[in-house]
Amino acid sequence: MNPNPLARLAPPLFVLIWATGFIVARFVAPYAEPLTFLLVRYALAILVLVAIVAAARVSWPRRWSDWRNSLIAGVLLHGFYLGGVFWSVKHGLPAGISALVAGLQPLTTALLAGPILGEQVSLRRWAGIALGFLGAALVVAPKLGTGGVPPLALGICILGMLSITLGTIWQKRTGSTLDLRVNAAIQYMGAAAATLPLVLLFEEGRMELTAPLLGALAWAVFGLSIGAIGLLLFLIRQGAVVGVATLLYLVPPVAALMAFGLFGETLSLVQLAGMALAALGVAVASRS
Repeated sequence: MNPNPLARLAPPLFVLIWATGFIVARFVAPYAEPLTFLLVRYALAILVLVAIVAAARVSWPRRWSDWRNSLIAGVLLHGFYLGGVFWSVKHGLPAGISALVAGLQPLTTALLAGPILGEQVSLRRWAGIALGFLGAALVVAPKLGTGGVPPLALGICILGMLSITLGTIWQKRTGSTLDLRVNAAIQYMGAAAATLPLVLLFEEGRMELTAPLLGALAWAVFGLSIGAIGLLLFLIRQGAVVGVATLLYLVPPVAALMAFGLFGETLSLVQLAGMALAALGVAVASRS
């Protein structure tokens, strides 16, 4: 048993916070363009993290390779992933489809972790991954609807899923020696640098400074950009990258429960069964 209390609390806390990203997206959609919102979120997260690093008197990296590795991780983990998902949903991809595409990440991570990281994926973990994906699919299946799926939006969403997969693996390979606060700050610099030209090319910079938007922005910065990403980097450093990715199977069920409580969205028996199956899959895959 890991004696570090944070190591035991981090997985469920990460899932809870990460799932609120769906709620934030729903709140901000009427008030801001997606990439503009993300760019402001990154900028504010950078300011907060730089202040935290300064207050803690933590040293910044002296080697260019450390800066380069964290910048690339930020582009992959945040810039291309969040940008791809937000853009796809904005351009007609149903939220259920986007969640199902994101649910492919643990499978993709398991396929790549062996040849890239040398991680051995056991039969037990493969079984857990399969159960978790089936459970996540059951949760989002009732929301898929019968409408057409825009091919370009679907392709961009798939690229976003591949981006966070590669970002997780890249972080595991290169970012384990930096202070987590410094690492996160540099990552958001990379994400902002990748997002800014996209905003200038494709958006008008629209943001309506309403109370719901400001509240969602505050949570996105402190809860998601700092809290959830800090936990994600901690989990990657502590354990196998495939096991960390498998936790994301629990996000669609938790997000569905949040939407039920906040927006009154109904939950079918199929969705409830999917939640139980996703939880079982994570338990099987995470068991040592």
